[in-house]
Amino acid sequence: MLIINHLTKHYKGSSKGISDLSLHVRPGDIYAFIGHNGAGKTTTLKCIAGIHDYETGEIQIGGRNLRENPLACKQVTAYIPDNPDLYEYLTGIQYLNFIADIFKVSAEDRKERIQRYGDEFEITASLGDLISSYSHGMKQKLAIISAMLHEPKLLILDEPFVGLDPKAAVALKGMMRKLCDSGGAIFFSTHVLEVAEKLCNKVAMVKDGRLVASGSMEEVVEQGRTLESIFMEVVNDAGTD
Repeated sequence: MLIINHLTKHYKGSSKGISDLSLHVRPGDIYAFIGHNGAGKTTTLKCIAGIHDYETGEIQIGGRNLRENPLACKQVTAYIPDNPDLYEYLTGIQYLNFIADIFKVSAEDRKERIQRYGDEFEITASLGDLISSYSHGMKQKLAIISAMLHEPKLLILDEPFVGLDPKAAVALKGMMRKLCDSGGAIFFSTHVLEVAEKLCNKVAMVKDGRLVASGSMEEVVEQGRTLESIFMEVVNDAGTD
């Protein structure tokens, strides 16, 4: 579903970024991407989403090269940043219809999906309100619903549980599992290591822009240990930004 080969991206005038990253996210995978602040997680996700270009390497989504077929890749991908930047002068329903129009979701399908996801996140009654009146958590819910409208095959999430109440977090986990059960895949960054350990079947850990561990959760998390304890050992001397 997602193949990253030797990806390298650094910011001009800075050493921060990602260096020689290679990963393979297969259909059915819920793949956690973890690391300290400034390790290169968001940079990587933005490269996959087509927001950032990169110096070297290759990204394939659904068998297509992102640079050669950016539109085809984006049609099967959904990306939710850590701080959703929505059009606040629109109402929630206007924004969802705008996104549905972009992805050419039929009127019948969008109506059913908006109702279903809106009810799951308990936000249906607020969809007629301006987004500017929404709390951070409500904006996060709206961003998640908008990402699910075209039924993506690859879901890219940056800290998706931040700002969500416990019930909404449970709903999101259920959506993630359903997407993967239907043949999709998820690649997401998170600092909530307990959630990652329970939810994900794969994990990759980065430190200072370089991959230091990856594989199945069972392979990375040795018997009698936790993902948190392993993470703390790996990044103990990494520092934060």
